[in-house]
Amino acid sequence: MDVNLVLKHYALGERDFQGIHLPGATLGRIDLSEANLSEAELRSAQLSRITLIRANLSGAFLYGADLSFARLDESNFVEADLTKANLRGASLIKANLSGARLSGAALRGVNLRGANLQEVNLCGADLRGINLRSANLQGANLNWANLSGAKLSGACITGASLYGAKLSEAYLNGIDLKDFDLDGVDLSQAKLNGANLSGANLSASNLSLTQLRVANLIQVNLRAANLTNADLRRSELREANLSKADLSEADLSEADLTGAILNAANLAQANLFAASLYGAYLWGAKLVSTNLRRANLTKASLRGVVMEGVDRQEVVWSEATLPDGKLHR
Repeated sequence: MDVNLVLKHYALGERDFQGIHLPGATLGRIDLSEANLSEAELRSAQLSRITLIRANLSGAFLYGADLSFARLDESNFVEADLTKANLRGASLIKANLSGARLSGAALRGVNLRGANLQEVNLCGADLRGINLRSANLQGANLNWANLSGAKLSGACITGASLYGAKLSEAYLNGIDLKDFDLDGVDLSQAKLNGANLSGANLSASNLSLTQLRVANLIQVNLRAANLTNADLRRSELREANLSKADLSEADLSEADLTGAILNAANLAQANLFAASLYGAYLWGAKLVSTNLRRANLTKASLRGVVMEGVDRQEVVWSEATLPDGKLHR
């Protein structure tokens, strides 16, 4: 069946084109919504700006196909082969891509809001600026993917892997990253307000200028992380490991750092106004021009701390170990 015949049958109300062979065909700018194209052979087909809303393309072979700016909302791409396909600017809102093959696919500017991408392999994919709000990325492979500026708020990424991923300037407000391994990941300037990062491994990660207001960072590993100018206001950092972390100019006002480890951390010009450092360890930390006003340092250990130009007004020092090793009474 050729393209003209497909269009004729579609106009007459037929929707079942299962297994159709149209490799290299030109079907751009037409409407085939709700058509059954499952198992279709559409390799290298020209489908730019096609409308396939609520269509069935499960198991379809779309290797190298051009689907740029196509309207594919709520369509079924389960187990479809989209290897090296061009999906730039396409709309795939609430589409089902579970098990789809997307290796080498062009995905810049794609709208995947609410889409199902469970177990999808996006290793090394260019996903800059992609809309993945409320998407299901459970078990997805996002290793080395470039998600700079991506919108992931409300997305489910349970079991997904993000090793080496780039998430700078990404929108991750409220996302659940509990116990994730994000060692060395670039999250600079990302928005993680209200996110759950408890127990996550963020050692040596880049979180400079990142927004982490009211975030859950309980028992997080931020050893040697870059948190310069980070916004951590009212965040929960109980028992967090921040040893050797760079927190210079970070805002930690009203943050809960109870029992946190800040040994050798750089807190120069950091704002710790009214922060709780109860029982925290700050051995050898650098506190230069740091704001400690109204901070609670009860039972904290500041042995060997460098303190210069620190605002100590209304600080609670009860039973704290001071830089010279003496216990404050």
